[in-house]
Amino acid sequence: MGMSENENDGNIRHFNRQPVRKAEFIMPPNTLKAKVGSGGLAEEILSKAELLLEKNTADFLPLADMYLNSLQKGMDQARDTDTSALDESGNESVIAAMLYPAMQLKANGGMFRYPMVTRIADRLIQFLEVIHKADLDALEIVMAFHATIRAVVLGRIMGDGGRQGADLIAALDDACHRYFERNPNMKTGIEHHYVDSL
Repeated sequence: MGMSENENDGNIRHFNRQPVRKAEFIMPPNTLKAKVGSGGLAEEILSKAELLLEKNTADFLPLADMYLNSLQKGMDQARDTDTSALDESGNESVIAAMLYPAMQLKANGGMFRYPMVTRIADRLIQFLEVIHKADLDALEIVMAFHATIRAVVLGRIMGDGGRQGADLIAALDDACHRYFERNPNMKTGIEHHYVDSL
């Protein structure tokens, strides 16, 4: 789609806040590629793989449930931790426990044809990238994202959700903006621009 960092469905990315961390996907070593070497694939193999992905009827629910449970554990860890007493690396660890499953939901939502999960998880990632600590107010926001993603998956809403989907995402965005209004010490302004792959 090629959106800049300052636009995402009419909303400002990162809620017009300066990210304090960047969610990055770390590519694991490709041992198969190391064994067989590199090079292109035949057009026929690519076509078969594409067809297989299009006809993929695998159920997203078990995988989504695993990542939603992981996100819940991250929220529980944050709730059970006095984040005000943590140093910066401690807070980063608590936030990372929620950020990783959100990244997995974003990536896998698209693969299993749940673009709404991908969009919601993307907004959650943007929220987690800018908060300084996982305080109770921030956890309420994360819980709202969690509940919304779970509802989309359980409701098997595989499209964009139409008007209702747009309203859900707008409601989540509004909740994030209210959080930032209550926490005016958050940094604002985006300095770097990049192309979004969604």
